[in-house]
Amino acid sequence: MTSLNAAVISIRLVISLFIQRFLAELVGEEGISKIGQLRNFTVLLTATSTGGIFNGVTKYVSEFKNDQEQLQKMFSTAFVFTTIGIAVTSLMLFYHATFLSHYLFGTENFEYLLKLLAVIVPFIATYRVFNGVVHGLSKYKNFAKIDLISYLLGAVLLIIFLFNYNINGALIAIAVTPILQFLVLCYIFFKTLKEYVRFSKLSFKIPYAKELLAFTLMSFVSTGLLSFVEIDIRTMIRNRITEADSGIWTAMTFISKNYMVFSASIFSLYVIPKFASIHTKKGFILELKTIYKTLLPLFGIGMLLVYVFRDYVILFIYPDFTAMSPLFKWQLTADFIKLATLVLSHQFIAKKMVRNFVFTEILSLALFYFSARYLINFYGIEGVVMAHLVRSIVMLLVVFYLVFRYFNIQKLSQRSER
Repeated sequence: MTSLNAAVISIRLVISLFIQRFLAELVGEEGISKIGQLRNFTVLLTATSTGGIFNGVTKYVSEFKNDQEQLQKMFSTAFVFTTIGIAVTSLMLFYHATFLSHYLFGTENFEYLLKLLAVIVPFIATYRVFNGVVHGLSKYKNFAKIDLISYLLGAVLLIIFLFNYNINGALIAIAVTPILQFLVLCYIFFKTLKEYVRFSKLSFKIPYAKELLAFTLMSFVSTGLLSFVEIDIRTMIRNRITEADSGIWTAMTFISKNYMVFSASIFSLYVIPKFASIHTKKGFILELKTIYKTLLPLFGIGMLLVYVFRDYVILFIYPDFTAMSPLFKWQLTADFIKLATLVLSHQFIAKKMVRNFVFTEILSLALFYFSARYLINFYGIEGVVMAHLVRSIVMLLVVFYLVFRYFNIQKLSQRSER
């Protein structure tokens, strides 16, 4: 599974780098900014149209894959959530297309794109829910096929539309990609899907509403709110400085997300299971030291190399985006601290500390949002990346405190029981 995941990520990364190069050359900083807005907005639509139930579907399919009655209750609840989510999201998009076009892109010329997305929302939502079934059944080979094939088709479509219609074509290609993803998933996985989802027996009832709403909250905080903050920061940069600077920041975050993605599989495959099995403060500290000694030096060396060769990285991926160079020192330092924090914060997931998870996510986004709005007045585009460093330092201290408070509370609770 690890090898398969690494192979898919590596292939996607290589293709993505070449696509970013084409985009940089053909649409420039302003185009990169618009594409960043659309990608974040699509993620936001995924959360609103499904009610953020992806992780809930994954969890309960995994638990009840041999219990058809419970599965049917869960899928009926998911059906109600997505039906309401699709209706509300599509109507909002269609009737507020002019406002959203102006907010996202600074012009009303992309109203057509928002109305197109209103039609595509059902595909976005259905694909996301069905993908939750794939994950819940642990069909990793199917997931790898779906992910890679749909990504390759989306990349081909993007390149064709980009060369023929420039930025408008690129945006349309990104908007319609969820349809390709849905069709690929159905082609590869529909036979298995029918075994677990009895479509004819779905009812407009919500017996699993309470259980799925917990995942809705976490999805809204970790995915929806993050996308909104990034959209608003990009809009702020465009309005206060220039759209070109907005594109520079978007390009910097793209590079950051690509080297940070390799940590995700480590967290899900090793850190969470390991932390879940540790119940003492001493055991946790020993494991934390082991992870830090193994993980941080590797990422530290990698990030140092990215910084040393930053001008070559810019030249290879984003030629002419020279204004990005001063941002690397802030971004890389912040990401290194963020990595250390992420290791700690996965204790919240391992021990199901939902309140701490929600609190730290909201605090992190609030710190970034308000720091960026303040620092941009003094340091311009660098101020936004400096804000990322400020929130990373604060969050490391906050998460450190909350994690070790958990063990102290556990210790006091055990003493009182004795």
